[in-house]
Amino acid sequence: MNFNDFNLHPCIMEGVNALGYTEPTPIQSKAIPVALQGNDIVGLAQTGTGKTAAFVLPILQKLMPGKRGQVRALIMSPTRELAEQTCTAINKLGKKTGIRSIAVYGGVSISQQVINLRNCAEIVVACPGRLLDHIWRGTVDLSHIEILVIDEADRMLDMGFLPNIKSILDCIMQKHQTLLFSATMPKEIRRLTEDILTQPLNIQIGETAPAETVSHALYPVKQHLKTALLMEILYQIQKESVIVFTRTKHRAEKVADELKKAGFKAASLHGNLSQIRRQSAIDGLRRGSIKVLVATDIASRGIDILSITHVINYDIPECADDYTHRIGRTGRINNNGDAWTLVTAADTGMIRDIEKILKSTIERKTIQGFDYTIAAPVGERVRYERKPARSDAQTSRQSAGRELRNKMFNNRRPAIAKAI
Repeated sequence: MNFNDFNLHPCIMEGVNALGYTEPTPIQSKAIPVALQGNDIVGLAQTGTGKTAAFVLPILQKLMPGKRGQVRALIMSPTRELAEQTCTAINKLGKKTGIRSIAVYGGVSISQQVINLRNCAEIVVACPGRLLDHIWRGTVDLSHIEILVIDEADRMLDMGFLPNIKSILDCIMQKHQTLLFSATMPKEIRRLTEDILTQPLNIQIGETAPAETVSHALYPVKQHLKTALLMEILYQIQKESVIVFTRTKHRAEKVADELKKAGFKAASLHGNLSQIRRQSAIDGLRRGSIKVLVATDIASRGIDILSITHVINYDIPECADDYTHRIGRTGRINNNGDAWTLVTAADTGMIRDIEKILKSTIERKTIQGFDYTIAAPVGERVRYERKPARSDAQTSRQSAGRELRNKMFNNRRPAIAKAI
């Protein structure tokens, strides 16, 4: 099968051909024909398998005829990054169609979004919270919606968006087609599908596990040596594009700063950053000016960059499903990728859960030459000694600086002792 078999409008096919699409992925080949017939769908597939095009192409086909200048399709996304990515896919695939789209999410000026909505886009890609703001303000009209997509439904549940989604659905009174896509299917999402979909066709591609194109490994290490081991790993793959996942915003910022000080082209990505900084970090990774993106789980959805070769879990995720989503950032669309996780003795239970999903034991690895025996000094943080080669001038300046600090400290010792 190829994309010509879908009998899409010639203007849509121009976008498909421009992106170099030839053969559809399994989720696309099964979902697109059903969606084109107007049926509701529950699509369950591994992350990174091409779900976005599986609903964007039917939307464009459905909107080609009919009135323009009003919102006729709504796509709900859990994160700003995924909303932007989806909007970009619409603009590329529908470049010749004249169909317009807008991404709507929080963290940026609502006034500009109001202006953009007044310009009458046909497709709105929105995060639930900000969309509700527009509904309450009366700045978006959902009375003409013909097709609704709930993307990454399980992530919506994790982020607490389910009540917002139900409130939005209450505002769409007219009959419409609904497509729901997810990587996993918790019972709450299954109940939602029963409430809002009409005789949906269930499409499942493979199992809800990381793609087979990804290889996995565990790196046992003590907590205080994680940053040191991470640097050693990065030295060995420094020409590649890497996402490093942490559990907290503070740790993402801290690890990124340490990597930058060590000479790596690194940036952080987490919820405390402005949208401009978040987008700048993603664009840098896409262009190659940033090689290491240290991120919280905000990056586990919505980053579709085929050049990402490695995902490294600095912190093991809190649940096995999150592992699936993180690892989905690499090995996308049949590309190969590596998923490596730094683990401590406290992570045994979660390792067991992840291995159940993978249905195999994950290989344990060590780095030859790395000193795993270094103890954590009391009240101090271990710094890794190895750094990129520096010039003689840099080394001289650093040496002079250390001598000056030592001299100042020695001169202050009598006063410190007296004070004690």
